[in-house]
Amino acid sequence: MKELTQLLSTHAQIVEITPFGGCSPLAEDDRADSPEADGVPWFPKKISDLDHHGSRRLHQMHQVHALLLQLHLLGIHILIAVGAVMMVVGFLGCYGAIQESQCLLGTFFTCLVILFACEVAAGILGYMHRETISKEMIIFYDSLYDEAMKTSLTESDRKVAAMQGLKIFHETLKCCGKGLGTSLFSKFVGMKDGMDVCSTEYVAVSCHTSINDLFSTKIHIVGIAALVIAIIMIFEMIFSMVLCCGIRNSPVY
Repeated sequence: MKELTQLLSTHAQIVEITPFGGCSPLAEDDRADSPEADGVPWFPKKISDLDHHGSRRLHQMHQVHALLLQLHLLGIHILIAVGAVMMVVGFLGCYGAIQESQCLLGTFFTCLVILFACEVAAGILGYMHRETISKEMIIFYDSLYDEAMKTSLTESDRKVAAMQGLKIFHETLKCCGKGLGTSLFSKFVGMKDGMDVCSTEYVAVSCHTSINDLFSTKIHIVGIAALVIAIIMIFEMIFSMVLCCGIRNSPVY
């Protein structure tokens, strides 16, 4: 669960610091000049036009992959939000028990029912998309890696942000490169730019393998943790309802 949380924070940092993570859709004047504007085939007049439109399409593809990844990680986001709300709900239940308030205990029971339903929905959603999450994360990493390598070799003013985003990804997953010699190449490029993006300890580990292992092995741990939490919530609902009924029926309370 800790590694999944770190991975989510890493994704947010990468989108924030990389120059292509915050790109916006085409402006109105750009749409007028786009290849599809007039509904006719478009051919570049010069190499710079081809590079301009190709770079724009690459940025838009990156946005699509980022949005798909956020959609598939919705289940994990729900689990994190439920954990934060659980603290508030727990305080509500304890205060209601101390004050012997049927209203607070009834509110506590209602909140537990809603949270339990959200956790069940999040678990089903995460289990259904467990393979898709892994594939989309690999696609996102590949686009980040290719852009970082290209930027570091061609655009010196953007290479620091691009390489920093790649370094965060490698440190979180404890890997380097896409495999097939790319780890050595990325380490060489990082050393050339004065930034060690790959730790020597993880040069032989492919990030594709690390991502697949993360979502194939750790997902069972997340499922077990969610099951334990669900069982605890069921007992909390039972005890809160018993206490509420006891307060209502017994004059001792």
